[in-house]
Amino acid sequence: MKKLAICFLTLSIFMSCKEEKKERQVITVDYPSTNTVDTINTYFGTEVKDSYRWLEDDRSEETMSWVKNQNKATYGYLDNIPFRNELKERLTKLWNYEKIGSPFKEGDYTYFYKNSGLQNQYVIYRYKTGEDPKTATVFLDPNGFSSDGTTSLGGTSFSKDGKKLAYAISEGGSDWRKILIMDTETKEIIEDTIVDVKFSGMSWYKNEGFYYSSYDKPKGSELSAKTDQHKVYYHKLGTPQKEDKIIYGSTPEEKHRYIYGSVTEDDRYLLISPRVSTSGNKLYIKDLTVPNAPLVEIIGNTDSDTYLLENVNSKLFLATNLNAPNQKIVTVDASNPTPEHWIDFIPETKNVLSPSTAGGYFFTEYMVDAVSQIFQYDYNGKLVREVKLPSIGSAGGFGAKKEEKELYYSFTNYVTPGSIYKYDIEKGISTLFRKPDIDFNSDNYESTQVFYPSKDGTKIPMIITHKKGLELNGKNPTILYGYGGFNVSLAPSFSITNAVWMEQGGIYAVANLRGGGEYGKEWHDAGTQLKKQNVFDDFIAAAEYLIGQKYTSSDYLAIKGGSNGGLLVGATMTQRPDLMKVALPAVGVLDMLRYHTFTAGAGWAYDYGTAEDNKEMFEYLKNYSPVHNVKEGVQYPATLVTTGDHDDRVVPAHSFKFAAELQAKQSGANPTLIRIETDAGHGAGTPVSKTIEQAADIFGFTLFNMGYDVLPSKMKDEFKN
Repeated sequence: MKKLAICFLTLSIFMSCKEEKKERQVITVDYPSTNTVDTINTYFGTEVKDSYRWLEDDRSEETMSWVKNQNKATYGYLDNIPFRNELKERLTKLWNYEKIGSPFKEGDYTYFYKNSGLQNQYVIYRYKTGEDPKTATVFLDPNGFSSDGTTSLGGTSFSKDGKKLAYAISEGGSDWRKILIMDTETKEIIEDTIVDVKFSGMSWYKNEGFYYSSYDKPKGSELSAKTDQHKVYYHKLGTPQKEDKIIYGSTPEEKHRYIYGSVTEDDRYLLISPRVSTSGNKLYIKDLTVPNAPLVEIIGNTDSDTYLLENVNSKLFLATNLNAPNQKIVTVDASNPTPEHWIDFIPETKNVLSPSTAGGYFFTEYMVDAVSQIFQYDYNGKLVREVKLPSIGSAGGFGAKKEEKELYYSFTNYVTPGSIYKYDIEKGISTLFRKPDIDFNSDNYESTQVFYPSKDGTKIPMIITHKKGLELNGKNPTILYGYGGFNVSLAPSFSITNAVWMEQGGIYAVANLRGGGEYGKEWHDAGTQLKKQNVFDDFIAAAEYLIGQKYTSSDYLAIKGGSNGGLLVGATMTQRPDLMKVALPAVGVLDMLRYHTFTAGAGWAYDYGTAEDNKEMFEYLKNYSPVHNVKEGVQYPATLVTTGDHDDRVVPAHSFKFAAELQAKQSGANPTLIRIETDAGHGAGTPVSKTIEQAADIFGFTLFNMGYDVLPSKMKDEFKN
């Protein structure tokens, strides 16, 4: 059993461990022993050991015992961080303010989401449209779904008349859902629960039923077994689930891993969107006004991302990146909908387009260097106006039904808590509708956007946020965050947890890496498959920029990311362990040779490729796969791996195996721990109480390993840095 010696506070509360070791007693942390096995896989003639393959079995007693023992060791360490409870108390206090979402209308009512402060899950309220919002009452309270708050609301969809609601629930954070159907007047559940639903929307046809998606239940563990044949079903009210018809489904010959069905607002058309991977889709349309109408092909390959944005009778408005990497809007008639008949409606620009519709207008959100710019167009394609936003940041929510005269949008950035604005669609006037009453003074903080060169000279944007008046002395505790994949854009947004970090004098830096969607499909593709190293190089260059400009230094730098961002952290820390003091990989994709064998992982191949593709792809993956690049005798940064035992998107075996490798091979005194949340999944629906506890643990671990014995905000000036 391996032991880790760490410094612990005794007499001096102002000197750091590295500066004044004699003032501290040494305690030991025992890592649980992790058995190794002789599993070997052969790829293109190369043998690869998988010493911890047994940890992939999430149902075995051995794995469950390992989880329990790892948590015991981890919490034994975290419990000894002297200011951990102070962080938790501050997070709890700051979190405890009323949060209200944008109103939306369904039937005779106006609905909104609300959290009184520390409720584990948001509650849905409603009031009669036109009446005083103060008359709102609770409509649906997910906090009653389970006693510990771990069963969450996974999505809602109202029938066209608003008299029925289909809502999905997630238990323990799993992506598997159940769908319940409610009478919105009586609030009674009116049918049997629909079970075994995964990666699904719920799209109503009139008031008669709805379309949803799922996989056949896998053999073996539902939390880790492969699921790669998605299907769209139609559920007709008043009939049992076993009679639900398959509208479109994968076959063994053609595996569509994600398929979605949606109905147009006028109930005229059904759209079916099959995907092989997370990027690119086919698109089919069916005229629901014609009995037994066939599915008509709009696009028969997955070379682009295309979807129906709007229709006016048979005139279709499609958003697409086909021959337009930054996306555009085209029109076509449903009778001849294939690309050769498309006509540009709103052409592609140099900025990435994300369109929506509301009140009989199109709203085009453009991402300009990772921040929002909004324009309003009429149905003839004429520019009506630019929507003036309150400041530089991220705006969202420019969507409403055709008959609406107003919409509600949100605005936020790294120092501004999300506020809601009411927008008069005809007049183009925004008015502040609701501003949160939070114990955080945004005026004391600032964000700066910089552009730094990556290894190959590509300019990468990064936004750096901190207290005003920061001294560039190389000693500021800094978290560098990144994602860099799946066409995901990191736009500025406020975070309660990051606010607490910055209150402590911390810097929060976000790099917009290649692989993301900030500059369209070309930017995305530049960080995929055999170009994935670009993403890690971009992140490394971000760290070097922060150090070179004396925002921080390696002794005060932490890198953080989740999911694909967890891969980013794992690859960066194994390639450049000298660059940072702390590494925080969360729910990471860390075994790049086997990721595609779990749940829906095969659908990520567009970004990653797989080890079975060819020898070149196998060798490329093996050369950066975090699990396979932990080396004996290397001093890795202090590492806190985090995951959830019910994560069935990125299965926890990735994190288990990575932590085991680090614990077996780490050189030096830096701790390598894993924190495994029970009854938690990939992140969505996590109870507030668990979120606060995890944030306190992460920040406590980070600051303690940077040498802090008390919170930086409480240190006397003569002892700071």
